[in-house]
Amino acid sequence: MNPIYRRQFLQRLSLSAASLPFLVGLPSLGLAAPARPRQRLIIMFSPNGTIPNAFWPDEAGADFKLKEIVSPLEPYKDRMLFLHGLCNKVRGDGDGHMRGMSCLLTGIELFPGNIQGGSDTPAGWASGPSIDQEIKNFFQSREQTRTRFGSLEFGVGVTDRADPWTRMSYAGPNQPVAPISDPYQMYQKLYGQLKDKENLQSILDTVREDLKAVRPLISPEDRRMLAEHEALVRQMEKEINEASRQKLRVSPPTFEAGVADQNDNVPRLSRMQIDLLVNSFVNDMARVATLQYTKSVGSARMNWLDITDGHHGLSHEPDKDEVAQAKLIKINKWFCGELRYLTEKLAGTPEPGGDGSLLDHTLIVWTNELGKGNNHTLKNIPFVLVGGGFGFQMGRSLKLEEVAHNRLHLALAHAVGHRLETFGKPALCDGGPLKLS
Repeated sequence: MNPIYRRQFLQRLSLSAASLPFLVGLPSLGLAAPARPRQRLIIMFSPNGTIPNAFWPDEAGADFKLKEIVSPLEPYKDRMLFLHGLCNKVRGDGDGHMRGMSCLLTGIELFPGNIQGGSDTPAGWASGPSIDQEIKNFFQSREQTRTRFGSLEFGVGVTDRADPWTRMSYAGPNQPVAPISDPYQMYQKLYGQLKDKENLQSILDTVREDLKAVRPLISPEDRRMLAEHEALVRQMEKEINEASRQKLRVSPPTFEAGVADQNDNVPRLSRMQIDLLVNSFVNDMARVATLQYTKSVGSARMNWLDITDGHHGLSHEPDKDEVAQAKLIKINKWFCGELRYLTEKLAGTPEPGGDGSLLDHTLIVWTNELGKGNNHTLKNIPFVLVGGGFGFQMGRSLKLEEVAHNRLHLALAHAVGHRLETFGKPALCDGGPLKLS
């Protein structure tokens, strides 16, 4: 409600200004806060740490210079926010790569498990949801922000193997969310036509009745698993119904056939996935997405950069190895170039039914599981924010004092109206959300 209308309302009913805070939230009076502009979140991941002296600006504040790795984003410097000093302080089971990856977005310990990594204790999956899924669930709980999928998880060169090194998104404790690494599979998920909707619906009806009949015969633990299966059936039914109602604002991208999901095609696969991601946002199929390049301990060979070494092996070379350092800078700069492509696509796409571009309403968070590859540090995790829509003051380089990265996740949640008191491990949330506005 704007100031002029507030005054008119108060005068008409002879109310005091002191009563206004108690009345503005009552929908029947028509004084509820106006709907938020559309907000979207993309979390982009690249692995194996960075080269700090080629990544972080030396300067703090608005007058900073971009280093070599992030130089592709020079045209968007005023839309960037560097957060130096964010640390993954989650401890417990698992090696640095495992906790770096599966605690990156969850901010909470891994369960004990039997997956062995490095020389540390074995571990299992994360024991809580990731911030992308938390925000997705918040959006899906409200009619005005609900979308067909809620969130979409894109992969580029992600292995089929499922373990804590390959999963950063979690729907809940022990519930990793697998990224889709094949763009043709993602295309089918987004735009595939149901050829026999009635037959599929009939199958779901049968499955639902069968699960209901089995429920009294099984243990409490099996009932918990059965509940997850029933939730999947309900989700499939919902997607069937919503797919039939979805009307596309923009036609899907056209892809050439037969681009195999393999190492040397990663550059083409990356652009295909980014095109799909942006198109899904234009058509309001989701407002949260992740874009995961390879995985923690990712050993992609960047042959398209004339680098035949595996990425992970290179990341373990000492700082004094100038050849390895140059290759790692080149690799990380390539990842930034893909971020630039994503940023350009968003900036060049008008906001449907609104003002500005998609970038004005989308925040991209580019991050990594390690601060530096050859020492596996979880300090100074690369976090760079690009875009808008969350009310953060961009165009800055911030120098923080070893702040738990849980506080960034809280800031993301608060920026969309989700007023969490803690996220992940509560003890790592002291100080509340980062003040970024």
